[in-house]
Amino acid sequence: MDADVLIIGAGPSGSVAAKMLKQLGHQVVILEKEQFPRFSIGESLLPQCMAFMEAADMLPAVTAEGFQFKNGAAFSREGKLTEFDFTQKFSPGWGTTFQVPRAHFDKVLADSAEAAGVPIHYQQTILAADFSNPEQAKLTSVDANGVHKQWRAKMVLDASGFGRVLPRLLDLETPSSLSPRRALFTHIEDRITVSDYDRNKILIAIHPKFHEIWYWLIPFSNGRCSLGVVTPAGFLDARSGEPLEVLKNMAFEEPRLAELLVNSRFDTPANTIGGYSANVKQLYGQGFALLGNAGEFLDPVFSSGVTIAMKSAALAVPLVDRQLRGEPVNWSVEYEQALRKGIEVFRAYVEAWYDGRFQQIIFEENQLASVKAMICSILAGYAWDEENPMTQRSAKKIEAILATYQTA
Repeated sequence: MDADVLIIGAGPSGSVAAKMLKQLGHQVVILEKEQFPRFSIGESLLPQCMAFMEAADMLPAVTAEGFQFKNGAAFSREGKLTEFDFTQKFSPGWGTTFQVPRAHFDKVLADSAEAAGVPIHYQQTILAADFSNPEQAKLTSVDANGVHKQWRAKMVLDASGFGRVLPRLLDLETPSSLSPRRALFTHIEDRITVSDYDRNKILIAIHPKFHEIWYWLIPFSNGRCSLGVVTPAGFLDARSGEPLEVLKNMAFEEPRLAELLVNSRFDTPANTIGGYSANVKQLYGQGFALLGNAGEFLDPVFSSGVTIAMKSAALAVPLVDRQLRGEPVNWSVEYEQALRKGIEVFRAYVEAWYDGRFQQIIFEENQLASVKAMICSILAGYAWDEENPMTQRSAKKIEAILATYQTA
């Protein structure tokens, strides 16, 4: 055996899982395709993430980096601005977090795992996986020099994110139930001087004409921002010009962004990603489990990706620990069903966002304080809080709230 557990990917779910398993006394090895630091999208964390980093003893290292403080979310549509303060949420737990350049943030987490004694082998591309032997899982990799190596462990955790290594190799991928969309994004030197702009909140702005199109503006502590727009698949095909110019022009179509970004320097090429929503037939199998985006990714609108990734690690680690100790584990109930509870809550709100129902609640002028606190919990990442009425039968709850407002 090369390790008790092999982890594919050194992103947030992989690094958190590795450090937690190491704390429990297991030998862990991470195989990472890229060389860190490397660019990754998804820079706005949710407060629920703080508990997972705290449990992995990574929070001191993250806090020391001086990342941008975040305490909520602001929404802009047709000249109306509404804000949600996460410290006013319904659920107990952290109410603040950070907004982070992911290249830097992910390396901090990976370095923390490595400092705890977890070897990380970078530039390792996984070519094959063999789980036919219930006592030993095998992975075959090739490094940047073309050298092949076979790795053996008792268990494999796939934390490969959008790489989705095991779903591809084991034919586990299934179509997402969400409509296909495309994101266009970059980092800019924002130079924002507008007095009422709050850098402690992510800004989500809705296109004034097409309400299913939305933008994110995520400020960093170094005077830069992540800026992106999400559109239906095919919408950007009708926009001519270089991607960065297309993104800039679209941003200036939204009044609040036009006001904020008037002095900004668009100094970095824009990237695009499409077809990112994904699902799988199962989140576990003999000798393996899928973490985070390797298993399922919904949509970037509520910044749930890193939260789901870390939650999956927090759920999987104690099960792996028990399994390695020879104790029985019900992966279906204790992992798949438990993880999907929160995912399905996020899914209900993503669907309601794009069909306009959740936007209507967000911008309701006579927002009930109790409802706003429950929404804050969802937006802060507490989708697994079963005490929150907004996580129970989410779609029906959304309809009930809308009916209440319409009656009023």
